Amino acid sequence: MTVAPSSPDPSLRQINKFDWGLVKRFVAIAQPYWFPTGRGGWRFFPLVGLFIVFLFSLLASIVCGVAALCQAYFPEFMEQTAGGLVSLSQTIFSTPVVFLLVAGFIVPAIAFFAVRDQVLPRWQQWVFLGGLLFLSLCVSGMNVIISFVGNFFTTALAEQDAPTFWRFFGVYAGVFAIATPFVVYYQYSQALLGLRWRDWMTGKFLGQYFQDRAYYDINSGGTIDNPDQRISQDINSFTTFSLSFLLILLGSFIDVLSFTGILISKSQFLAGFLIFYALGGTVVVALLGRRLISLNFLQLKKEADFRYGLVHVRDNAESIAFYQGEDRELGQLRRRFVEVLRNFNFLIGWQRHLGFFRTPYRYLTFILPSALLAPLLFDGQIRYGDITQANFAFSQIFDAFAIVVLQINQLSEFAAGVNRLETFSEVLDGTADTVDPPSTINTIENGRIALSDVTLLTPKTGRTLVQDLTVSLQAGEGLVIVGHSGAGKSSILRAIAGLWNSGDGTITRPGLDQMLFLPQRPYMVLGSLRDQLLYPNSSASVDEESLRYVLRKVNLEDLPDRLGGFDIELDWATVLSLGEQQRLAFARLVLNKPRYAVLDEATSALDLANERRLYDQLRQGSTTFISVGHRPSLLGYHDYVLQLTGDSEWNLTRREDYKVDEGAFA
Repeated sequence: MTVAPSSPDPSLRQINKFDWGLVKRFVAIAQPYWFPTGRGGWRFFPLVGLFIVFLFSLLASIVCGVAALCQAYFPEFMEQTAGGLVSLSQTIFSTPVVFLLVAGFIVPAIAFFAVRDQVLPRWQQWVFLGGLLFLSLCVSGMNVIISFVGNFFTTALAEQDAPTFWRFFGVYAGVFAIATPFVVYYQYSQALLGLRWRDWMTGKFLGQYFQDRAYYDINSGGTIDNPDQRISQDINSFTTFSLSFLLILLGSFIDVLSFTGILISKSQFLAGFLIFYALGGTVVVALLGRRLISLNFLQLKKEADFRYGLVHVRDNAESIAFYQGEDRELGQLRRRFVEVLRNFNFLIGWQRHLGFFRTPYRYLTFILPSALLAPLLFDGQIRYGDITQANFAFSQIFDAFAIVVLQINQLSEFAAGVNRLETFSEVLDGTADTVDPPSTINTIENGRIALSDVTLLTPKTGRTLVQDLTVSLQAGEGLVIVGHSGAGKSSILRAIAGLWNSGDGTITRPGLDQMLFLPQRPYMVLGSLRDQLLYPNSSASVDEESLRYVLRKVNLEDLPDRLGGFDIELDWATVLSLGEQQRLAFARLVLNKPRYAVLDEATSALDLANERRLYDQLRQGSTTFISVGHRPSLLGYHDYVLQLTGDSEWNLTRREDYKVDEGAFA
């Protein structure tokens, strides 16, 4: 993979603030897992709201039903410990409130039935989400119950009322015992749904990444930095933070509904002061925290650049050792790490600035409720337990309103990740701003290889490599392309493969599934020796004897016994010499039996005897092949010679008519 740190990333223009554009980018990435985007995609948000209403109605019905059942069997205990809950249950099951409860079931059911074609293919996602949201509602409900139990518990302790204290001590313990599995499964369900969502998103991005060889265009063009990090790390962070923030928002909404009434019953002034205090702090932090988004965005990029530098050293360890390039590699890694440190220094500096506001802002919430309610306690208007309950309610509501203040670091990291994924998604979808080449080569799929008036340009600089090239091959014929280094030999092969299309003219070739390309340094896949031989058709079933027969043909018959069999997994790029890798690539060609083969200096590391052996295998079949090379020995295996002069000129002759130009093989 090629990293281009200097290439401007389009998303850098839009990462400096929380804005509506960020919300739209988030929706574009997140929604497809749950509901189709595009026309009618707006229905997703009302559906989520109705889904929550349905779950809230379900939870209310269960709680009221359990309360009524306990009242029937344990009336004295319920009267002493949960009289308010019993009264609430009776109110909910009475008219007209019960009709609202029924509507909470019927309206969402009708809405989901109306969009069943969009929802049913994603029913598993909705079931998991429903379970998670239901557990979230349960946890919030437990917090409300704990606040009331804590009121009576602390009041009994302050008033030295031993019987009441021990009764509510038992209730406290019982609530904790009931709450524990809800909290544990709530956290487990959140992690599990995040894992499933990540699986889906990773599959989607990987599918787009490999479709139409987008990975090649992205890495060769430098339009996106570190796509590996965006797929492996940014998607994981996106799904984890998305669910976390969804649940925080839902919990905050429920807390506001649940605890506002409690707080108002203690002090209306305290409730009004809380709203003003929380919203004011949110505005201040949102303004101060804008810079954090861009700094987190850059931090992700620079960390990925540094990690890529380390991977590059690992992948090229032998070459570095031969060149004794340790000082050079150490220097480039230090420079990349300095960039990491420099940006991180800015980042923690801004976090420090925010800390001077956030820390006292948060500390004040520990004492403000008590300070504002203390006069009422001293006048005997409230009890000590009311202050503890008000403190708890104040804290819950404050956390709900001040979500931006309390989560600003995580939100800025999340926003940076959203921007990186959306930019990546735009490039994969082909919707990013790109500069189209002035002209492109037309490609036609047919059962032969022919180039007609092809003018080939380099993709970035537009330099003309070859002009008005015309050549045609019949079945079974061979063409060798020669010329000095940089003349454009390998570029013609890229054009035939469809990797380069800047230029003009027409290329006729068979489908790529009928062609096999052998580069100078063969690609060694991650897997076993069997995988190496069968690549790219790793699912093909070939018996071991056939594999050994093919290895004998390429003079590698001892390879399985020497390295531990066909199913041993090794780092083949380092275990095998370049010559062995090239012979192994020829074995792939023999196994796949393609109708067409393209060889880019595919025998450059072989001795002449092995080169002859491999080309003889090729000519004995019916394969049409094109070779690129610097050896005069290649001429004897081909029917035509195409010589590139390096000034966009070319010369095509039959092999027997070609006069060897020593400069073409320099």
